[in-house]
Amino acid sequence: MVRRFRLFFLPALAVVMFGFSLYHLMFAAEKRPKTDPLIEPPKRSFSAGISGTGLVEARAENISLGSAVSGVVLEVCVSNDQLCQRVTAGTPLFRVDDRHLRAQLRTHQANLKLAESQRDRLNQMPRPEEIPPSEAKVKVAEANRTRLKDLLDRGEQLVSKKVMSEEEFTSRRFTFLAADQQWQQAAAEDAMLKAGAWQPDKQVAEASVEAAKANVNNLETEIERCLVRAPVDGQILKIDVRPGEYVNPAATKTLMLLGDIDRLRIRVDIDDQDISRFQSAGRATATTRGGSGQRLNLRFVRIEPYVIPKKAFSGDNTERIDTRVLQVLYEIEDDQPQVFVGQQVDVALECAHNE
Repeated sequence: MVRRFRLFFLPALAVVMFGFSLYHLMFAAEKRPKTDPLIEPPKRSFSAGISGTGLVEARAENISLGSAVSGVVLEVCVSNDQLCQRVTAGTPLFRVDDRHLRAQLRTHQANLKLAESQRDRLNQMPRPEEIPPSEAKVKVAEANRTRLKDLLDRGEQLVSKKVMSEEEFTSRRFTFLAADQQWQQAAAEDAMLKAGAWQPDKQVAEASVEAAKANVNNLETEIERCLVRAPVDGQILKIDVRPGEYVNPAATKTLMLLGDIDRLRIRVDIDDQDISRFQSAGRATATTRGGSGQRLNLRFVRIEPYVIPKKAFSGDNTERIDTRVLQVLYEIEDDQPQVFVGQQVDVALECAHNE
């Protein structure tokens, strides 16, 4: 009995269980309703073409502004309320602490005035008031020399007549020689006074002035570097700096982002396997992501000739990340497109054929 049970009942039970499982898998499993994708995939624009990922940027490219010097930000000249407002080249944007530089500037400006005064004093020598006393000194020395010369001549006659001793005559002669040297000294000093300052002294004074000017200009340049200005005309796209923050030129943080968004451009990444099929003369369109799917007409601008590693990713599961791309710039021809700088779009480029 047991043997018959094993031979017939157990295989039959196994067949029944298998059938039940098969029925359950085919008919009893829950069927999920068909759902539409949250975002419509980009539609094909051309019969033959290639696609790429594009990034919207300003016409003059996105300019990341930083500080040339490190320090605490004292003033931000533009506020968040002024985002997207147009600024002209040279407009002050923010200023780093420059109080210590301004203090040094006042010191060097005083040194410059001192050097200029010393140079002017040498250039104006001699003073008009110094000339009459010098000339009078020459005249006094000349009169004294003349008087002693007369006494020497008379003494010479008296010595020849044996009226004056040799000792007294010798004394008169040496007295005259001393007076003659005094007269020559006074005349030389008068000539030197009227000649003005020595030319090498003037050159030294002029060099001191130039050195002082260089110090002043250096500090003025450093103070100007503390004030960050708009390098080109454009709109402020982002402000990420506040008064009191410490900024460092070595940091990679973008303090302000500037760009000309009157006309927007799209930087398209073309994968290296599609580069050979790309044609700059072909038509190009861009499609925004999301429910609207706005389509934009593009105009070719230029090719960035250097192929770089891919950085902008669409997020597709089949997308390669270990590839290189050729970057091509297109300009949006539509007026007032509903896109923003930094937005990612899908770009379709027309080509002659598909391979």
